[in-house]
Amino acid sequence: MTGMSEERVDAHAKVTGKALYALDLTVSGMLHGHLVRSTRAHATIRSIDVAAALATEGVVAAITADDLGDLFARYGHIVADHPILAIDKVRYYGEPVVLVVADNPYAAADGASHVRVRYADLPVMINPEDALAEGAERIHSEDYEYGDRSFEEAQSTLGDSNLAHVADLEWGDVDGAFASAPHVVESNVTYPMLYAYAMEPYNAVAWFDEGELEVVSTAQHPFQVRSDLARIFSLPLNQVRVRSPLLGGGYGSKSYTKVEPLAAVAAWITGRPVKVATDVDGAIHTTRADGATIRVRSAFADDGAILARDFDITFNTGAYADNGPLVLAKAVNRCYGPYLIPNVRVRGRAVFTNTVPTSSYRGFGAPQGNLAGELNLDQAAEKIGIDPAEIRRRNLVPPGGRHLPGKRGMDADLVGDLELVLDALGWKQDQKLPLRGTGFGCSASDAGAFPVSTATVRLFPDGSVTVLTGSTEMGQGSRTALAQIAARELGIKLDRVRVVQSDTAATPYERTTGASRTTTLTGLAVQRACRDALRKLEEIGAEKMDCTIEEVKTADGVVAGPQGELGYDEAIQWWFGGVQGEITGVGVVRRAGDLKELPPFWEIGMVGVTVTVDRDTGRPTVEHLVTVGDVGHAINPAMVEGQDLGAATQGLGAALFEELIYDGPQLVNPNLVDYRVPRTTDVPKRIDTIIVENADGVGPYGAKGSGEGSLNPIGGAVASAVARAIGVWPNELPLTPERVWRLMQTRQVSDIDS
Repeated sequence: MTGMSEERVDAHAKVTGKALYALDLTVSGMLHGHLVRSTRAHATIRSIDVAAALATEGVVAAITADDLGDLFARYGHIVADHPILAIDKVRYYGEPVVLVVADNPYAAADGASHVRVRYADLPVMINPEDALAEGAERIHSEDYEYGDRSFEEAQSTLGDSNLAHVADLEWGDVDGAFASAPHVVESNVTYPMLYAYAMEPYNAVAWFDEGELEVVSTAQHPFQVRSDLARIFSLPLNQVRVRSPLLGGGYGSKSYTKVEPLAAVAAWITGRPVKVATDVDGAIHTTRADGATIRVRSAFADDGAILARDFDITFNTGAYADNGPLVLAKAVNRCYGPYLIPNVRVRGRAVFTNTVPTSSYRGFGAPQGNLAGELNLDQAAEKIGIDPAEIRRRNLVPPGGRHLPGKRGMDADLVGDLELVLDALGWKQDQKLPLRGTGFGCSASDAGAFPVSTATVRLFPDGSVTVLTGSTEMGQGSRTALAQIAARELGIKLDRVRVVQSDTAATPYERTTGASRTTTLTGLAVQRACRDALRKLEEIGAEKMDCTIEEVKTADGVVAGPQGELGYDEAIQWWFGGVQGEITGVGVVRRAGDLKELPPFWEIGMVGVTVTVDRDTGRPTVEHLVTVGDVGHAINPAMVEGQDLGAATQGLGAALFEELIYDGPQLVNPNLVDYRVPRTTDVPKRIDTIIVENADGVGPYGAKGSGEGSLNPIGGAVASAVARAIGVWPNELPLTPERVWRLMQTRQVSDIDS
């Protein structure tokens, strides 16, 4: 094994992948990995020289793809196309090529600095136009067999181009509607490449214990990471354990597998626990959000009714598919807005390029399409001479209406939500002030992902309760919300409930933590588990009181029947005899009954902003922000407000500051300083967060999800507000001071003042 120092080879052969240590990760035997990343964007690997690295004091191994033997050396959600370490070829600047493993992180970094890689350069394609040009070099020349095949809309086979995926949607007679429409408005927009910027970068610790693989990582979806790892090592699922403790943020970027295979193969090769952690630069070179160029044409009647919409979407998906095909499919579903439109056509393309691979990002394709759709709607209102609020009122889908054929009817009062935004903004169409503008936007996302969740509730003989769920806590507050649901269902105090999460060996299956689904779908599973446990307590009460189960009721922590009351603790102690035993309730959510029709719920985005623009610098400042959280029922109102404000603030980042910038094949701003996220000083002076509770969701007590909605329409709302402030329509985010200043130069200052 060329990637290991000589004295380690025999030890590796003896342990054959079994850990030298058990679960105590603080032992001195834990090793640390440091990645050697590609300094080419597109090239074949001529040779890798790790001899000097192996001679570095403290270095245990220098692992390349050649050291992975018969392992399945790739991973990926929709398409398993992502190599653990580059195999023969690199496809983007920053791709992992060698993993140097040492006794401490400093020795690993020193060893990595001595690795030498020789490349033979290939043509580099940073943007989709170059990648799709006639005769362009293929970034991927093979189809990949494995991946999640449950999403039909995300399945594709690679053809003879650099298209990663194509997604189309169409109904009605689009061309006929355009031919006869009195008004046609076309818009072209560009949405930036973004990094999710969670506080905690990617990291994972892995070890083998008697042939079983254990991993602790920053995974949002530990069960899906388990599947990837099981495939890599040809292990049954019950021999792979993945745990996700409290994460320092995720925003979708920690969905699916990231650095876990690197730590796992290093542990397999060295026979010792291995930790792999990235810094911010490494995290930005791990995944990002899709950049997009979008053209939209819309046809309107004289009264503002939308007659047809035609979208052409191109995503820069980067070097590997990961979750890109599904993000594109969702963007296609969401771009045309929550409006009743008789004729729709959307053509979407996700294109491989030699850039950092894309994956999930908060909003999941909605922000890109919404920017184009909402900006186009405001431009149409100006052209037709109609209030932009009125053009939305006339077209928004009503409660129960179906704006996406074959999908669940709208579970919200969108016009009512819009009126709340307008009232809070004090919107007046004819109010025009120099260098000051107001904008607002609407969105509705087919959220909730696939409705599969399970939960277990354990009632102990001292009256305390543990809730077990596979959902991940990453700062969104799910641990609190799920505990509240359990306490409410069981009729006990909140401090008697403990929630245990995200351990594939101990907690029940959870498909995903994303798509704003946890409170709604995992909460529903917890609610059902509580009711299952209560039914068992009623059976115990009926047996003790010698009556029928219909005569027994549970409420407020007691089992009541004809002969009196028992506390939950007393009932359990009587049943088992003494202070021992427990009652377990199981809750299952699947696509059936109220959840048979997809999506499980629509996540609403309804926002408004007032923006001022500095005359001299062009700097836009959001003075007033309004968000509406249409959540059906707020399990925890404070957390709903926090989620909405957080989402909106993240959206302001893309609208005003954030953008990953390439200079040729290399990212120039993968760091804390040059990638500009919103600061506390950028938060608007006035914020109105409005919660709407109509109990119209499928979750507990009529709840629906929140967490992404307020991000999705922020970009369009800010762009329209800036346009009304300076009299010029922007077509690209972020609206940096320089971009806005250049737009202002296309008009005379006196024109703007008037």
